[in-house]
Parts: sequence; C-alpha cells; structure tokens
Amino acid sequence: MSHDPGRADPPADPAGTGGGTGDGSTGQEPARGAMPAVDTRLLVREEGIRGYVGEFRRKLRSGELGSLPVVLAVIIIWTVFGSLNSTFLSAQNLSDLSQQIVGTGMIAVGIVFVLLLGEIDLSVGSVSGLCAAIFAVLNVLNGMNEWLALLVAIAGGAVVGLIQGFFFAKVGVPAFVVTLAGNLAWNGLMLQVLGTSGTVNIPSESIVSRLYSTIYHSPAAAYGTAAAGVALFLAASLLDARRRRAARVPSRPVAEIVLRTVVIAALAFAAAYILNQYQGLPLALLIFLILLVLLDFVLRRTTYGRRIFAVGGNIEGARRAGISVPFVRMSVFSIAGTMAAIGGIFLAGQIQSASQTSGGGNLLMNVIAAAVIGGTSLFGGRGSVWSALLGALVIGSIQSGMNIMGVSNAVQFMITGSVLLAAVVVDSLSRRSQKAAGRA
Repeated sequence: MSHDPGRADPPADPAGTGGGTGDGSTGQEPARGAMPAVDTRLLVREEGIRGYVGEFRRKLRSGELGSLPVVLAVIIIWTVFGSLNSTFLSAQNLSDLSQQIVGTGMIAVGIVFVLLLGEIDLSVGSVSGLCAAIFAVLNVLNGMNEWLALLVAIAGGAVVGLIQGFFFAKVGVPAFVVTLAGNLAWNGLMLQVLGTSGTVNIPSESIVSRLYSTIYHSPAAAYGTAAAGVALFLAASLLDARRRRAARVPSRPVAEIVLRTVVIAALAFAAAYILNQYQGLPLALLIFLILLVLLDFVLRRTTYGRRIFAVGGNIEGARRAGISVPFVRMSVFSIAGTMAAIGGIFLAGQIQSASQTSGGGNLLMNVIAAAVIGGTSLFGGRGSVWSALLGALVIGSIQSGMNIMGVSNAVQFMITGSVLLAAVVVDSLSRRSQKAAGRA
C-alpha cells in the first residue's frame, strides 16, 4: 500500500514533488515498555548536510524520484531548444507558453485526480468541447447572461463526470469502457448542440475571451503574485512545523524551511521577471495557479484528499477503514468533468470559438501525457496536482520549440509519444525499485 490514510499530511509543495500525504506517524504515544520507532528523518537532520545527501542517495536507489525526472526534462528541453534558436528562451515566447498551457493543464488536473485512483478517463477531451459548445450556444446564439452561461457549462461538466462515475462506482462498469463510451457520446452531443452551423464564434469582449487574453501589464501584478505565493508557502510551512512539534512528531527545522523558501522565491521572482519583460502577468496563468493551490490543499490537507490516496493505494484497505469507495470514485470523476469543462472554456477563449473540432485532435493524449509526465503514477496512490503544471510545461515546451524549428506535426507526435513512453517506463521502474526496497 503506497499511502496510509491515517497519516498526517506534509506541508504543501509548489514544486509538485510527488504523491502521498503521510509523514509516517499517527501522533500517538508508544505503549509503555515498547521500543518507539525511530524516524529516519530525525537521524538525517542530526547529521546535517551529510545526512541530507545520504537520504537523497537512498531515495534514488529506492526509486523515490519525485519531480526530479520532469525537472531535468524541462532543463534539457529548454537548453536544447534555446541553443538551437534563441527565440525559444525569449520573454515573449515563454510568456506565450505560460498562457498556452493553461487549457491543457486545467484538464490534466482532473486526470491527475482520476489517476490517483489508478483509473483513467478517456472522455475529458469530448467533455471539454461539449462544455465550450454549451457556453457558446447559450450566450452567443441564445443571449443568456455570460456569467450564467459559464456556470451552466461548468456545471454540465460536473454532471457528466458524475454520470460516468455512477456507472463505474455503482454499476461496476470498468472506467475505461465507461469513459470510452462517453468520449463518443459527449462528442455526438456536442455536434447536436452546435447544430448545422458547426461553429459558433465567441466575441473578443466575451468573458471567456477575456479570461484568456487579459494581461496585467503593471510589474506589481507579477511581483506581487510571486511575493504572495512565497509568503503563503512560508506561512504554511511554519504553521505545519509548529503543529507537528505540538503533536510530538518529526517536523522540518526552521533552517530547512528558510532554505526551501529561498529556492521557491528565486523561482517565483525569476518567472515574474520574465513575464514583466514582455507584457506582464496573464490572468489565465493566475487563475490556473490559484486553482492548483486550492486543489493541492484539498488533496494534502483534508480528510477527503487522504481518502483519495487511500482508495488509490489499497482499495480493500480503504473499505475496511470505513471509507465510502463509491462516493470517492463518483466525486473524483465529477471533479475530472468539472476541470475538463474549465479547461475547455479556456481553450475556447484562446481561439475565440467553439466548433466541431473542439476537444478533438491530440488534446486527450496531451492531457494524459501531461499528468503522467508530470509525475503522477498510472498505478494509483501517488501524485500531485502540480504534476499537471510540470507535465503541461514539458508538453508545451516541446511543441513550442518544434514549432519554432519548423518541425512537422508527424515528427511532433512521434516525439511527444516517445516522451510519454519514457515517463511511464520511469514510473514502472520507480515502482519496481520501491517494491524491492519494501517501500511500496
């Protein structure tokens, strides 16, 4: 079992360093006369830098790679394309990239939730197109208030996910079959909603278009967002350490928290600087980051989040612990449908239209690839919503770099597929190493 629902959750990690939420302690005092278990992290911290280096080596040997492979992948991709064409690392291209990955990243977040259960959702592409079509038809063709149309479209995604979750959790139809059928059915419903015209153009002044295209040009917006994110991370880390000390369980020392905060601050302000070198902070990126923080809190800090990890790690153990497995499954598929709807709305705002091709093409493969490449395990019980951001960044970087180099779509598909296969191989080898080390 890769996750214990009874364990306390660690501090939130914006870098998306991987799955699980436990710290290995129940918070209970050992029975009198019993030998208390020694937390290896206490020994590591007593040894200082040498201890951390040794712990890092042990994690590599046991297959606990976290976000290391995807971070290295981003560095390699940016280095290669940057050396081939300086335009790739320009502020304009990186700023455009930060906007372009939002739609895919939103849908990938929903896929992360499903993968944590060890399942798959093949319908998210069609659901995203359907919800974009619902908004366009209600608002543009029928004159419904744009905010109401937006809420109806997002609610539609939640209902679609709930329906699929019902057939999976209650009826017992495999998720693969349910969502494959949904992929066809929701695509057909989208065509029906669009009608004979097949395409509905969304005005540039529409809320959907503005959600994607709005950019805050003031440098204070980007730097302020970076500062707020760093402050939130520091406060959460300090509060978590104090809570753990009060419960007499291992906690991060202040020096380590400060070091981690400095690293996060360097990355955040570097990103803000790059954005300000072009136009500023895109609203789409800001919304994406806010949703990631909120959903990360749900997964890592709530009982519901722990139950998702528990069901994905060991379904029978979750049942015996009193967790309602059907509820967790249905709610997770509803979340996936909701995020597909939101992602579809942003994709529609990007091209300012909803058409018969919405949600089609290689969108489904890209969102699944983003979740897996970002570090979420296909075997369930291990992953993070930040995987969606990292994976979407890898996919988006590859596509952006190859577009700049003039590489054909055929080659792009082959390279993206190879990267996805490599991510799955790393996940499989990591899981095998953890089993061999007795940690899975």
